[in-house]
Amino acid sequence: MKFKNLILPVLMLLTFSIFGNVDPIKINTEKSTISWVGKKITGQHSGTISIKSGELLMDDDKLTGGSFVIDMSSLSVEDLKAGQGKEKLEGHLNSDDFFGINKYPEATLSIINVIGIGKGQYKVQANITIKDKLQEISFDANIGKGMATAEITIDRTKHDIRYGSGSFFDNLGDNMINDDFVLTVNLVF
Repeated sequence: MKFKNLILPVLMLLTFSIFGNVDPIKINTEKSTISWVGKKITGQHSGTISIKSGELLMDDDKLTGGSFVIDMSSLSVEDLKAGQGKEKLEGHLNSDDFFGINKYPEATLSIINVIGIGKGQYKVQANITIKDKLQEISFDANIGKGMATAEITIDRTKHDIRYGSGSFFDNLGDNMINDDFVLTVNLVF
């Protein structure tokens, strides 16, 4: 019985000695931004999406991890004006053809590995989950003075978003949509 009582304190001690002084830093969701760009044969569309919550894990000012929840219902098209296709495209992106936000109102990103490559520069491996489908991704991140930035490319087909994909459908012609979309992330903490 005494052995069982020692397990938790020993595990806690090992965790702190292995990971050092890891401090979670909360993301300021009001000031942070995520912009997206999706391309197709005849052009592209762009917009924004909001972070619902998130934190970075830092050890002596060095990135060690983090996790984020993205509010899929905040997806907005910014390159079209109201009454000129904006609402139609937003409705289509929110539908089951794309992100199915009624069933999947959140997406998550969890950092699983970080390698420092220079002062404030990192190679990051992360798991992103969209529509309950997990994809491992890699990207470069920069951190300094209360801000973190990254450009992240995501293959939408890995999340069962196949509408207009030339990888799954033939004869799409000018209606083909690229499988990848890009997120430009600016986190303020």
